[in-house]
Amino acid sequence: MCYNIKWVQSPYFNLNPMKNSNYRGFALLEVLLVITALFILTGVAVFAFNPGDKLGDKNNMQRRVDVSRILDAVSQYAADNHGTLPRTITATSTEICKTGGNCAGLINLSVLTANEKYLSVLPIDPAGGSTNGITYMISKDDSGQVTVSAPLTDNGETIFVRR
Repeated sequence: MCYNIKWVQSPYFNLNPMKNSNYRGFALLEVLLVITALFILTGVAVFAFNPGDKLGDKNNMQRRVDVSRILDAVSQYAADNHGTLPRTITATSTEICKTGGNCAGLINLSVLTANEKYLSVLPIDPAGGSTNGITYMISKDDSGQVTVSAPLTDNGETIFVRR
């Protein structure tokens, strides 16, 4: 008795998936290459668009605007008062007091915010002010020039205006 056994390929069970034309997959090498390329592109993007520097630049731009606003308000006050500066400004560079804050040891510029004539409120440094101050400093020299500066800056910049 001889049996003729014929092997039949089942469509549901295939020992060699590469012979099946419907097989769709990736080799391990292909996956690793794609992941490596994504890491490289991400690294380049973070380096090119460094968010820390961008945030620092944004904060420094706000500081430039703030010190200019304060100096403009002081200049306008002096113009309205026949060249007289607010008497609290001294030759020593001192921190400016917050609007409505305890001004012990700080420069009180409430004359600028009174009746919101020159400023509605004194601007505060983007990094936050001190307990009672706005972090910005003000002083005047012997010739009457006023300097407003921002001592806390990002990226090593020096920000001040003088008039």
